[in-house]
Amino acid sequence: MKLTLEGLKDREGWKKAGVVLPSYDIAAARAETIRNPVWVHFGAGNIFRMFIGGIAETLLEKGFSKTGIVCAETFSFDMINEIYRPYDNLVLGVTLKPDGSVAKQVIGSLAEAISSTPAVPEAWARMKEIFASKSLQLISFTITEKGYALKNSSGDFFPYIVSDIEKGPEGAVSAMGQVTALLFHRFKSGALPLAVVSMDNCSHNGEKLKNSVTEMADEWLKRGFVTKDFISYISDESRVSFPWTMIDKITPRPSVEIGKKLEDSGIESMQPFVTEKKTFIAPFVNAEGPQYLVVEDRFPNGRPPLEKAGVYMTGRDTVNNVERMKVTTCLNPLHTALAVYGCLLKYTLIADEMKDRELSELVHRIGPVEGMPVVTDPKILSPKDFVNEVITMRLPNPFVPDTPQRIACDTSQKVGIRFGETIKSYVAKDGSASSLNAIPLAIAGWCRYLLAVDDEGNPFELSPDPMLEELCGKLKGIVWNKPESYTGQLKEILSNERIFGIDLYKAGLGEKIESFFREELAGPGAVRAALKKHLA
Repeated sequence: MKLTLEGLKDREGWKKAGVVLPSYDIAAARAETIRNPVWVHFGAGNIFRMFIGGIAETLLEKGFSKTGIVCAETFSFDMINEIYRPYDNLVLGVTLKPDGSVAKQVIGSLAEAISSTPAVPEAWARMKEIFASKSLQLISFTITEKGYALKNSSGDFFPYIVSDIEKGPEGAVSAMGQVTALLFHRFKSGALPLAVVSMDNCSHNGEKLKNSVTEMADEWLKRGFVTKDFISYISDESRVSFPWTMIDKITPRPSVEIGKKLEDSGIESMQPFVTEKKTFIAPFVNAEGPQYLVVEDRFPNGRPPLEKAGVYMTGRDTVNNVERMKVTTCLNPLHTALAVYGCLLKYTLIADEMKDRELSELVHRIGPVEGMPVVTDPKILSPKDFVNEVITMRLPNPFVPDTPQRIACDTSQKVGIRFGETIKSYVAKDGSASSLNAIPLAIAGWCRYLLAVDDEGNPFELSPDPMLEELCGKLKGIVWNKPESYTGQLKEILSNERIFGIDLYKAGLGEKIESFFREELAGPGAVRAALKKHLA
């Protein structure tokens, strides 16, 4: 059996393989999507394919929607060419349960896939056509937090953003440049209303998205590419809204073992592979079962009935509280701590780290102990129950093949939210965050990780991070097994408010982190010894 529209005709074979197929008319839904697009999503990766695509799938299955999603990719065009088109935009979603069983479902809601860029006239013309459609209600994003960044840590525009600014709307290649250009086209097509919805895992995501779009537009205004009326259009949330959201679903890289099991069940060509841009991808997506999406209900052109698919629709304050609960306390800080220490201690599976006495204690201290006192209860979800589910069920799930190496990606873009927000809350509450112990230990672990030497003195490859070269450069002169080689090199990092959202020395933590870092430099087993000492 093949994961194609033609292959789905063998419904009995798919049933024997334990796979649930769409019951609605996929061809009709796709045709209607092309005629009357309602939803465009930027970022064609795994969490979108299974979670967001799954939401649209549920609405189609239950008859609450007649259209699917238009998938737009502004960067990894190989995703479209190698994982969408050969499989007719179908996705095989595999839910990994703690008991080892799986649930398998074909998702057919990804109606159209576009490699979005002005460099391809046909694709760009289609994107403009979609953005001029009265039917379009929302555009959403899972492009990771760095996808919204226009400037580096020094406050200067990235070179590719400078290029977009100078070339204007018709020459934009970045995600933010393209979106701003397409919004300008929608403005010129009647100033039609629209919701612009970040579904990325970062604090105040709607605010970040709006700030990036308006900053790009302001730069174009200075150069005469757009008008003041356009600035007014995107600044008026009764016409263009930027709802805040909170998303949560652990979606690790595809498992080779899962691919083999799918092939053994009779489904062809299921093995993961690496694309031209080094993306590890597969025709299937494997993920945990628990999932949460909380969305600010601000949609000026209407919206699909997302609540019918399990989405929490609420107000901005509630979204903010849920997001803070999850991103700054109950999950993401725990993940980051496990990621950096997992690399240092040679772990390759997050679930195995939860069997480690010190690491299990570390995440317990970071979340329930240090983070919980400053979390505002969002009411719609219990922080205590949420973090308990994370620590006792989700992170220890041995059948979720998530790795510390994956989670360690882009840590410089995350620590300000995952740790910095809690630190700022303590400063606001107590005047200092000096009472914290586990959180500074996690930050020290990240700094120690940046040396790219594990706890036994062996080199390892650092995960991708846009600030990697800059950060590693600041650590020059520090030598593993020689604590005396540390002469204050961390100071520029720990005092950088662009990284942490606060000067950690002013917060009362800089010297403590330096001390932990020095201890973790002291030869084989020093990282483990520091964890044991400070988590006793």
